[in-house]
Amino acid sequence: MCNNIRSEDGRYEAASYSPAQMAGDRVMRTKAFRGPWSILGLLWIAFALNYVDRQIAYSIFPALRRGLGFNQVQLGLIGTVFLWTYAVSMLPAGRAADHLSRRALILASLGLWSVATAGCGLATSPAVFLCWRAVIAISEALYVPAALGMLAALHPDATRSTALSIHASAQVAGVVAGGWYGGWAADHIGWRAGFLAIAAAGLAYAVFLAFVLVDVPDGPTAKASPPAGLRDLLRSPCYVALCAAFFPFCATIWMFYTWLPDLLYARHGLSMERSGLIATASLQISSVIGILAGGRLADRLAHAVRPARLYVAGAGVVLSPGFYYLVFAASSMAGVQLCSVAFGLTAGLMMGNVFAAGYDALPECAYGIGAGVVNMCGALGGGLCVLLAGVAKGSNGIQSLSAVTAVLTAGAGLMLLLVIASQYGHLARPDRRKR
Repeated sequence: MCNNIRSEDGRYEAASYSPAQMAGDRVMRTKAFRGPWSILGLLWIAFALNYVDRQIAYSIFPALRRGLGFNQVQLGLIGTVFLWTYAVSMLPAGRAADHLSRRALILASLGLWSVATAGCGLATSPAVFLCWRAVIAISEALYVPAALGMLAALHPDATRSTALSIHASAQVAGVVAGGWYGGWAADHIGWRAGFLAIAAAGLAYAVFLAFVLVDVPDGPTAKASPPAGLRDLLRSPCYVALCAAFFPFCATIWMFYTWLPDLLYARHGLSMERSGLIATASLQISSVIGILAGGRLADRLAHAVRPARLYVAGAGVVLSPGFYYLVFAASSMAGVQLCSVAFGLTAGLMMGNVFAAGYDALPECAYGIGAGVVNMCGALGGGLCVLLAGVAKGSNGIQSLSAVTAVLTAGAGLMLLLVIASQYGHLARPDRRKR
């Protein structure tokens, strides 16, 4: 490919550029007209819309019981079908992000997501609704590795955790907005109209992004490197331990997202709108603080401690499970809200650093598949716990399930910290060679 350059005599001539030079040129034009932080803001909105749709369904369980005849197990499948389909889709989505246009994947995700969201609003049975939830999962799986890879390539090591933690805060905003909006729509305009309206918003934003993301770097700078595979990921003990910890950690997160609104509705007699808002607001506001503070802290510590992002993420996995258990054990609204705040602050340390920590343990050519596998592990853990909670709820077993998952999560966090310390020589003699 050629571009015109000006020669010494003032004429413009065609000049050839290497792929690396062309990528660098795209980065410079992006910085000049749509800089890394502006792109972060655009993707933040897309990710928030992504989570609004995920959360709407969990705030309207009573309406789905009445309108489509959902039973308890089928309500649990709303989360499980989504998460397990999401998990299965993550590997191909991660590979695609390492080899295809990230911009195209992001736009395809938003467009398909909007169509599937409208499908949920038009569903005529639990089976049809669950099928559309699976399509939403596939569409949203396309987004995460592509968007994270784009942001990681645009932001250098000094600001990577900060940038990715800001992006991660969009899921918190989306969960709060979706929790409120779903309940509000069910109470005021009908849950079907609520789905159709958010689908229209997603489609409009996809069209907008198609015009403004024109000059964004479209693929990894490491495209010339041999493609990374699962064996490359398994060579990093820290990355493997991070994935193992993310599995039970996401089980605790999705228990909050899926079952807490319905628990408050049944236990405290709240409306769907209020239960959806209260179940998410305290947790998510505190999570934003934890995510942003954790990202900034990890960036600052990384100058002095190489595995700082891994350590901060591990600390979040160890500290948060106790508060998670207390939320489901609390008998008062004040107790629920207080423990939700504490959980959000501590869990935010992991949520804000999980991908940046994983990238620290992997080469850039593995960013896409690395993000995909981490997310796959989290989705599998979340889906399993959501399904078990749906089965256990009828026998009042959610509190027992929360106790088991809390212990497993804390144990996985301690194992992650031990692996990090071992790999970086922090448990050995000072003269031991760091790995």
